[in-house]
Amino acid sequence: MNKVILITGASSGFGLMTALALAHAGHTVYASMRDVVGANAPQVGRLAAYASEHEVDLRSVELDVLSEASAQTAVDTIIQAHGRLDVIVHNAGHMAYGPAEAFTPEQFAHLYDVNVLGTQRVNRAALPTLRDQGAGLVVWVSSSSTRGGTPPYLAPYFAAKAGMDALAISYAGELARWGIETSIIVPGAFTQGTNHFTHAGAPADTTRAQLYAHGPTADVSDTVLKGLAALEPEDADPQAVARAIVDVVNAPFGKRPFRVHIDPSQDGSEIVNGVADRVRAELLRRIGLEDLLRPRLTV
Repeated sequence: MNKVILITGASSGFGLMTALALAHAGHTVYASMRDVVGANAPQVGRLAAYASEHEVDLRSVELDVLSEASAQTAVDTIIQAHGRLDVIVHNAGHMAYGPAEAFTPEQFAHLYDVNVLGTQRVNRAALPTLRDQGAGLVVWVSSSSTRGGTPPYLAPYFAAKAGMDALAISYAGELARWGIETSIIVPGAFTQGTNHFTHAGAPADTTRAQLYAHGPTADVSDTVLKGLAALEPEDADPQAVARAIVDVVNAPFGKRPFRVHIDPSQDGSEIVNGVADRVRAELLRRIGLEDLLRPRLTV
């Protein structure tokens, strides 16, 4: 069945790959991004040309996850066009790289704003429609860093992604009785094929950053980047993340996995998440809310 899907942060990376894959799977896909008449106008044009050439239903929509009004306008645009919204894909995010001490509190707050509060703004705009429908799917693009091996120099990003993952887990239980499913996609550290590291933010306090570039930590940054790249198999394909999301969207109601790992480097997150998710399930059983582990069919 064709689904109407909103993807945040879809101008590049996993978001763009997912938008293309879902469109080819026969869905109506809104690839959202900031500044569609400015900096991203060329990408909007490329997406329109791609949709026409491949005869897929792929559209662009303005959505800045830092703006509640922007999120609401984007959702309203989709609802007005289709009368429904079936799937939200929380993909928008930003990475920062450098020693934690050299990032200002404001930089930490900005990463949290993009990666965590951005999902909250979109949810507040979209969930009333999904609840009224009695059906829907929320897909969260998390990170293996939330519970896997955590190398140094990625603290602001790791902290924000951990916050997003925790929010996704809470939402899963709160939405289940409304007929809304949750799937958390957990990519590993893909160092090739995406722009995560290329576009990563840098510490604002360059003086402190330089201190870490010398002395006992002089080799840490280079070792982290080379080490992560060495762990990644040569055939690691970031498109696997998009394919996993397509599989989740296409799965039948009630059969969608709660969490899917795509981690070629095997950093251990699947093992730790497996334990944590079992603990969550057991606690819900013990307090009499076992039904929250499965979505309730309401339509």
